[in-house]
Amino acid sequence: MKRHFLIPSSLLLTLAPLILRAQEAVPVPAPAPPVTAAPTPPAPPAPTAPGPPATQTTNTGSAQPPAAAPTPAAPEDPKTAEMKKETAKLAAERDRLMTENAIAKERLAAELGSRRADLERTALKAEEEKARLAAEFESAKQKSDRELVTLRMESERLMLEGTIAKSKAELRLSELRMTDTEARSEITRLSSLIEQKEKELSAAQYADARPSYPENPHQDQTLVISDRRITLNGPIVTSTADDISEKLAYFNNKNATLPIFIVIDNSPGGSVMAGYRILKAMQGSGAPVYVVVKSFAASMAACIATLADKSFAYPNAVILHHQISSGSFGNLTQQKESIQEIEEWWQRLAGPIAAKMGISTEDFIKRMYSKVSTGDWSEFADKATQLKWIDFIVDDIRETAQLKHPDLNPKPAPTFTLLPTRGSAEASAAIPYLAEGIDEKGRPCMFLPRPNPKDVYYLFNPDGYYRLP
Repeated sequence: MKRHFLIPSSLLLTLAPLILRAQEAVPVPAPAPPVTAAPTPPAPPAPTAPGPPATQTTNTGSAQPPAAAPTPAAPEDPKTAEMKKETAKLAAERDRLMTENAIAKERLAAELGSRRADLERTALKAEEEKARLAAEFESAKQKSDRELVTLRMESERLMLEGTIAKSKAELRLSELRMTDTEARSEITRLSSLIEQKEKELSAAQYADARPSYPENPHQDQTLVISDRRITLNGPIVTSTADDISEKLAYFNNKNATLPIFIVIDNSPGGSVMAGYRILKAMQGSGAPVYVVVKSFAASMAACIATLADKSFAYPNAVILHHQISSGSFGNLTQQKESIQEIEEWWQRLAGPIAAKMGISTEDFIKRMYSKVSTGDWSEFADKATQLKWIDFIVDDIRETAQLKHPDLNPKPAPTFTLLPTRGSAEASAAIPYLAEGIDEKGRPCMFLPRPNPKDVYYLFNPDGYYRLP
C-alpha cells in the first residue's frame, strides 16, 4: 500500500527557489492531469462513410475547429536536455509532493471535518446533556422549591401550632397558678382558721386565771393551795427526799414568806432517813410549810404531817402511827445493836409526836396497843385533830395552780407483774389494771389495783369478775 506523507512547509520553502530558476531556464510544460483510472474503452464504432472532419465540442457547447498538426522540433543540446530532464523531475516531484500535500490536506481536512463533526456531535450531545441536566436541574429545583415551600409551610404550620400550644400551655399554667394561688390562699385561710381554732382549743385547755397566794390560805372550812406545791405520794425513799428538799429550797429562794404546801394523797411511809431529811428541810424553811392529807398518810408520812408547821386534812382521810419495825438479821449481838439503833430512831421521831400530844413516848406506845393489838393506831382525820396529829379539818381544798387540763399530760396506765410461781422459770408480762382479760380457766375478768392496808373496795361483784392480783 502506498503511503503519503505531508511535506513540511520548511522543505517547500527550501526547494521553491531552485524550482523557480529551473522554470525560468526551461519552459515548464503544463502539468499533467491527475492520474485517474482508465475508463473502459467503448466499443469500436461502425464504419461510416467518409465525410468532413469532425469538430470538437467544448464544455460550453460551441464547436471548435480541429487542431493543426504539430511542427517537428529542432534537435536540442544534451546539457539542455539533461537540465530539462532534471527540471522535469523536480517539477514532477514538486507536483507529486503538491499532489500528496493536497491529498494530505484533503485527508486532513476530511479528518478535521470528521473530528469537527465528532466535536460538533459531542458538543451537540454536550449541549443536549447540558440542556437535559439543566432541565433536570430546573425540574429538581422546581421540585426542591416546591418541597422547600412545603417544608416552609409545614415549618410555619408547626411554629404556629407550637405558638398556639405554648400559648395554651401558658394560659393553662396561668390558670393553674391562679388555681394554686387560690388554693394556697384557701389553705392559708383554713390553716389560719385551724390555727385559730387550735389556739382557741388550746386556750380552752387552760384556765383563765392565775394561782392565788393569800397570806392566810385557810378560811373557815376552805384551804387555798397555790403553785408553791409539792406532791408526796407512794413510799418515801431517797429520791423522794431529794425532790422535796430541792423544791423547798427553790420556793424559799423565790419567796421566803408565802407558804409552801406538801400534799399527800396516799403514802404508806418509808425510809426514816429519807423522812428525817424531809423534816429537817421543813424545819429549816424560812417560808411556812403546810402539809395537806387528802387520803392516807401512814408511818413516816404521818410523822411528816403531824410535825409540820400546820397540817390540814379531809375529814375522812386516815392517819396511822405505829412503832418502827425492822427485819434485821445476824447473831444476837448484831440484832441487839440493830434494836438499839431502831430505838434511837424511835425516840427521835416519836418523841416530838408524843410531846405534841402532851404524853410521854411510853404512853404513846401503850395507847397504840390499847387501840389495836398490832400497835397500828389509825384514826380518821376529824378524830386525829383531837389527838393533835392533824391541826385543821377542811371540806374544800382549792388547787389554784391547776390551770392546765389534766388530759394534756396523760398518765401511763398502772400495771402489775405476776411473780414466777414454783415450777415456773419466768414472771408473767406486765398486766394492766382495769383492763379486761382472760384468767387461766378462760373466764373474763378484770384486775383491780391493790388498796393500801387501811382501804377496802366497796363494789358489787357477785360473779368475781373484779379481782385482786
